[in-house]
Amino acid sequence: MVNTLGVGVVGFGWMGRVHTQAYARLPHHFPQLSVRPELLVVADEVPGRAEEAAERFGFAAAARDWREVAADPRIRAVSITAPNFLHREIGVAMAEAGKHIWIEKPVGLTADDARAVADAAAKAGVQGTVGFNYRNAPAVEAARDLIASGEIGTVTHARIRLFSDYAAHPDGALTWRYERARGGSGVLGDLASHGTDLARFLLGDIAALTADTAIFLPERARPTGATAGHARATGGEPGPVENEDYVNCLLRFASGARGVLEACRVSVGEQNNYGFEVHGTKGAVSWDFRRMGELAVSRGTTYQDQPVSTVYVGPGAGEYAAFQPGAANAMGYDDLKVIEACRFLRSIAEKTAVGSTLSDAVASALALDAMARSAERGTWVTLG
Repeated sequence: MVNTLGVGVVGFGWMGRVHTQAYARLPHHFPQLSVRPELLVVADEVPGRAEEAAERFGFAAAARDWREVAADPRIRAVSITAPNFLHREIGVAMAEAGKHIWIEKPVGLTADDARAVADAAAKAGVQGTVGFNYRNAPAVEAARDLIASGEIGTVTHARIRLFSDYAAHPDGALTWRYERARGGSGVLGDLASHGTDLARFLLGDIAALTADTAIFLPERARPTGATAGHARATGGEPGPVENEDYVNCLLRFASGARGVLEACRVSVGEQNNYGFEVHGTKGAVSWDFRRMGELAVSRGTTYQDQPVSTVYVGPGAGEYAAFQPGAANAMGYDDLKVIEACRFLRSIAEKTAVGSTLSDAVASALALDAMARSAERGTWVTLG
């Protein structure tokens, strides 16, 4: 028997659309789910945006104020895809209203924000899924299994990179993303949050770290109207960029392994260059988001001059079989969010966490806060 689950979406920029499309695709890829989402209300404060979304994607109603979603008893699950500075207020309110939440990272601006949402969800007994989508890639899950199996030996060191050019243009508008009070720690919360989650997902807890940060484009033009995504602005009043364009971090894992995490939002020539390399005493495994279905794997007993093979993941890896029938058929970014939506609804139906959780968000936020402190003080910071 399939039960209907009333769903609301708060914030309808790009990520709100991605969540909505993921809900719509669930019956096609995961017909076995015992719950099926019903799109009831979309809320966005920008005039006309929610109404357009409702008409285009089939929501029953549109609202300007997210509080209407919180107050609607028909809605049992909510996607929170509003800007970072609103995550805590909306997340806590939705949890207190008894609604399960699928919330985008970094779940607020600080670890205190993430913990407040996690505590509210735990107290209310609702499920919380977080938008750490890269861990959902079948190849990443296959890499995790390979590492855990010991096929590359004991992990010695790893490198995690997240390079993008979305903020590289000097005419990029001075939106909330570049303000400390609303955008938090800049590239730390935006990209490095994914990096810390991947690090923990693959290699376990981070014990200590030291970091360096920089702002490379210190000034941008203020937009003259509502913006979405990474809009450009020319001729507006210039203002200062208050948060980080770049972070470089050395990691010490609880296992004894070492790591390097580097993220930048102004990397000219880099479009979504996200990935990792993990080295062990007997081999190595690496992944590039832009070749999502591939792993580069070195394993064996030769150690020196040991070859590297390309492995194309297939139906045996993660949720791959829900999308493609055979290895090397390509998956895309939006597919990862469909997997995330599936795990969110499974968490609700099974009353136990499936996939990324608010606890993962708190752990990631603690690492990000530690990076900021380390960069300010020039010292190592211990976690835990």
